[in-house]
Amino acid sequence: MNEKLFSKDFTMMIIGQIISLFGNATIRFALPLYLLNQTGSSALYGMVTACAFIPAILFSPIGGMVADRINKRNIMVILDFFTAFVILVFFLLMNKVSLVFLITITLMLLYSIAGAYQPSVQSSIPFLVNENHLMTANSIVNTISSFASFLGPVIGGILYSAYGLKFVLFLCILCFFLSAVMEMFMEIPFIKQTSSHHILKMVKEDFAKSIHFIRKDKPAIGKVLLIICGINLFLSSMILVGMPYIITEVLDLGAREGNKLYGFAQGILAIGGLAGGISAGIFANKLTVQKAGNLMIACSIFIFPISISLFLFSSGFLNYVIMTICCFIILALSAIFTVQMMAFVQRETPQSFIGKVIAVIFTVSMCAQPLGNAFYGILFEICKGFEYSIILFSGLSSLLIAICTRNIFMNLSPKSE
Repeated sequence: MNEKLFSKDFTMMIIGQIISLFGNATIRFALPLYLLNQTGSSALYGMVTACAFIPAILFSPIGGMVADRINKRNIMVILDFFTAFVILVFFLLMNKVSLVFLITITLMLLYSIAGAYQPSVQSSIPFLVNENHLMTANSIVNTISSFASFLGPVIGGILYSAYGLKFVLFLCILCFFLSAVMEMFMEIPFIKQTSSHHILKMVKEDFAKSIHFIRKDKPAIGKVLLIICGINLFLSSMILVGMPYIITEVLDLGAREGNKLYGFAQGILAIGGLAGGISAGIFANKLTVQKAGNLMIACSIFIFPISISLFLFSSGFLNYVIMTICCFIILALSAIFTVQMMAFVQRETPQSFIGKVIAVIFTVSMCAQPLGNAFYGILFEICKGFEYSIILFSGLSSLLIAICTRNIFMNLSPKSE
């Protein structure tokens, strides 16, 4: 393992991630927005995005098991090439089959790929950097993700409004192809694990071992996971479904202008994640995992101004600004929380288990997302004209969870169990 942080292979991984994540952010922005523009239905939007999360939940554990048994570089290369192929197929079929069906299937495939892809990226970090650099390395990867998430929606929103969906599709195909080529030149240390079992039995056994590790050996990880599920259900899902629906369909901003402003809002949110990731890296030695619960409380509190604004003010642009600022702060705090939790898990988990455990974490934490997306999609559809009440409910529920579980974070102590 290289003692310096920015080794050749870690740098190559970062560059590949920038290109790949930019394409990922752009296509995930464009396809759901195109669906929302065509149908105007928050319920349909919520159901389609909910369906998209289900394969990611199923494939994430498989991705983790595979990441520990197959060269992680090869996984990244193959999946980036396959993503480019999926988008190309969407382009060829978009005017020949049902749009709702095609977008649903395409998003399901893209989220499946992401579910199998991310464990390989996260589990490769301990093999590319020294243990003393883990917090900083995770901060860099998180920052890169936020930076790509910033550029993707902003540029995607401008290009989508100006040139349409087909141009965005071609741009994303190019991004994933270039990322795959870039990753081919990486070298990630790999020790092949032998197994006499077929793949399904192997995955089942590895998943069972990971669950046992989380529940019995490191129960603190399991408790944190349950908290994250609750936050995803009541807070993340509301932002994911509510923000595009309110900006493009509820606020009186105009169709084309609403799409652009939503793209800018997504970019500003990503800047929040970027700021949080950078802050986590700068203050890595001062941030303690025991105080992570306070971050969740703060995230919940910043939901309330959005609800109050929608209730008091009729100005679409004023509501847009307040919503964007509050979500910016929420994303910044969430990024710091994510970096802290990932570094904590990586320190607590043996290297031979990292891919499996991270896969289980991704899987379990995403379980609440489809339910939340469908729930809020239907809720916004039913409560048209009273969107502020739904946001208020989200803030109260999230705040209650954060306050009741703060002691769990305060009792976390790395390497003490």
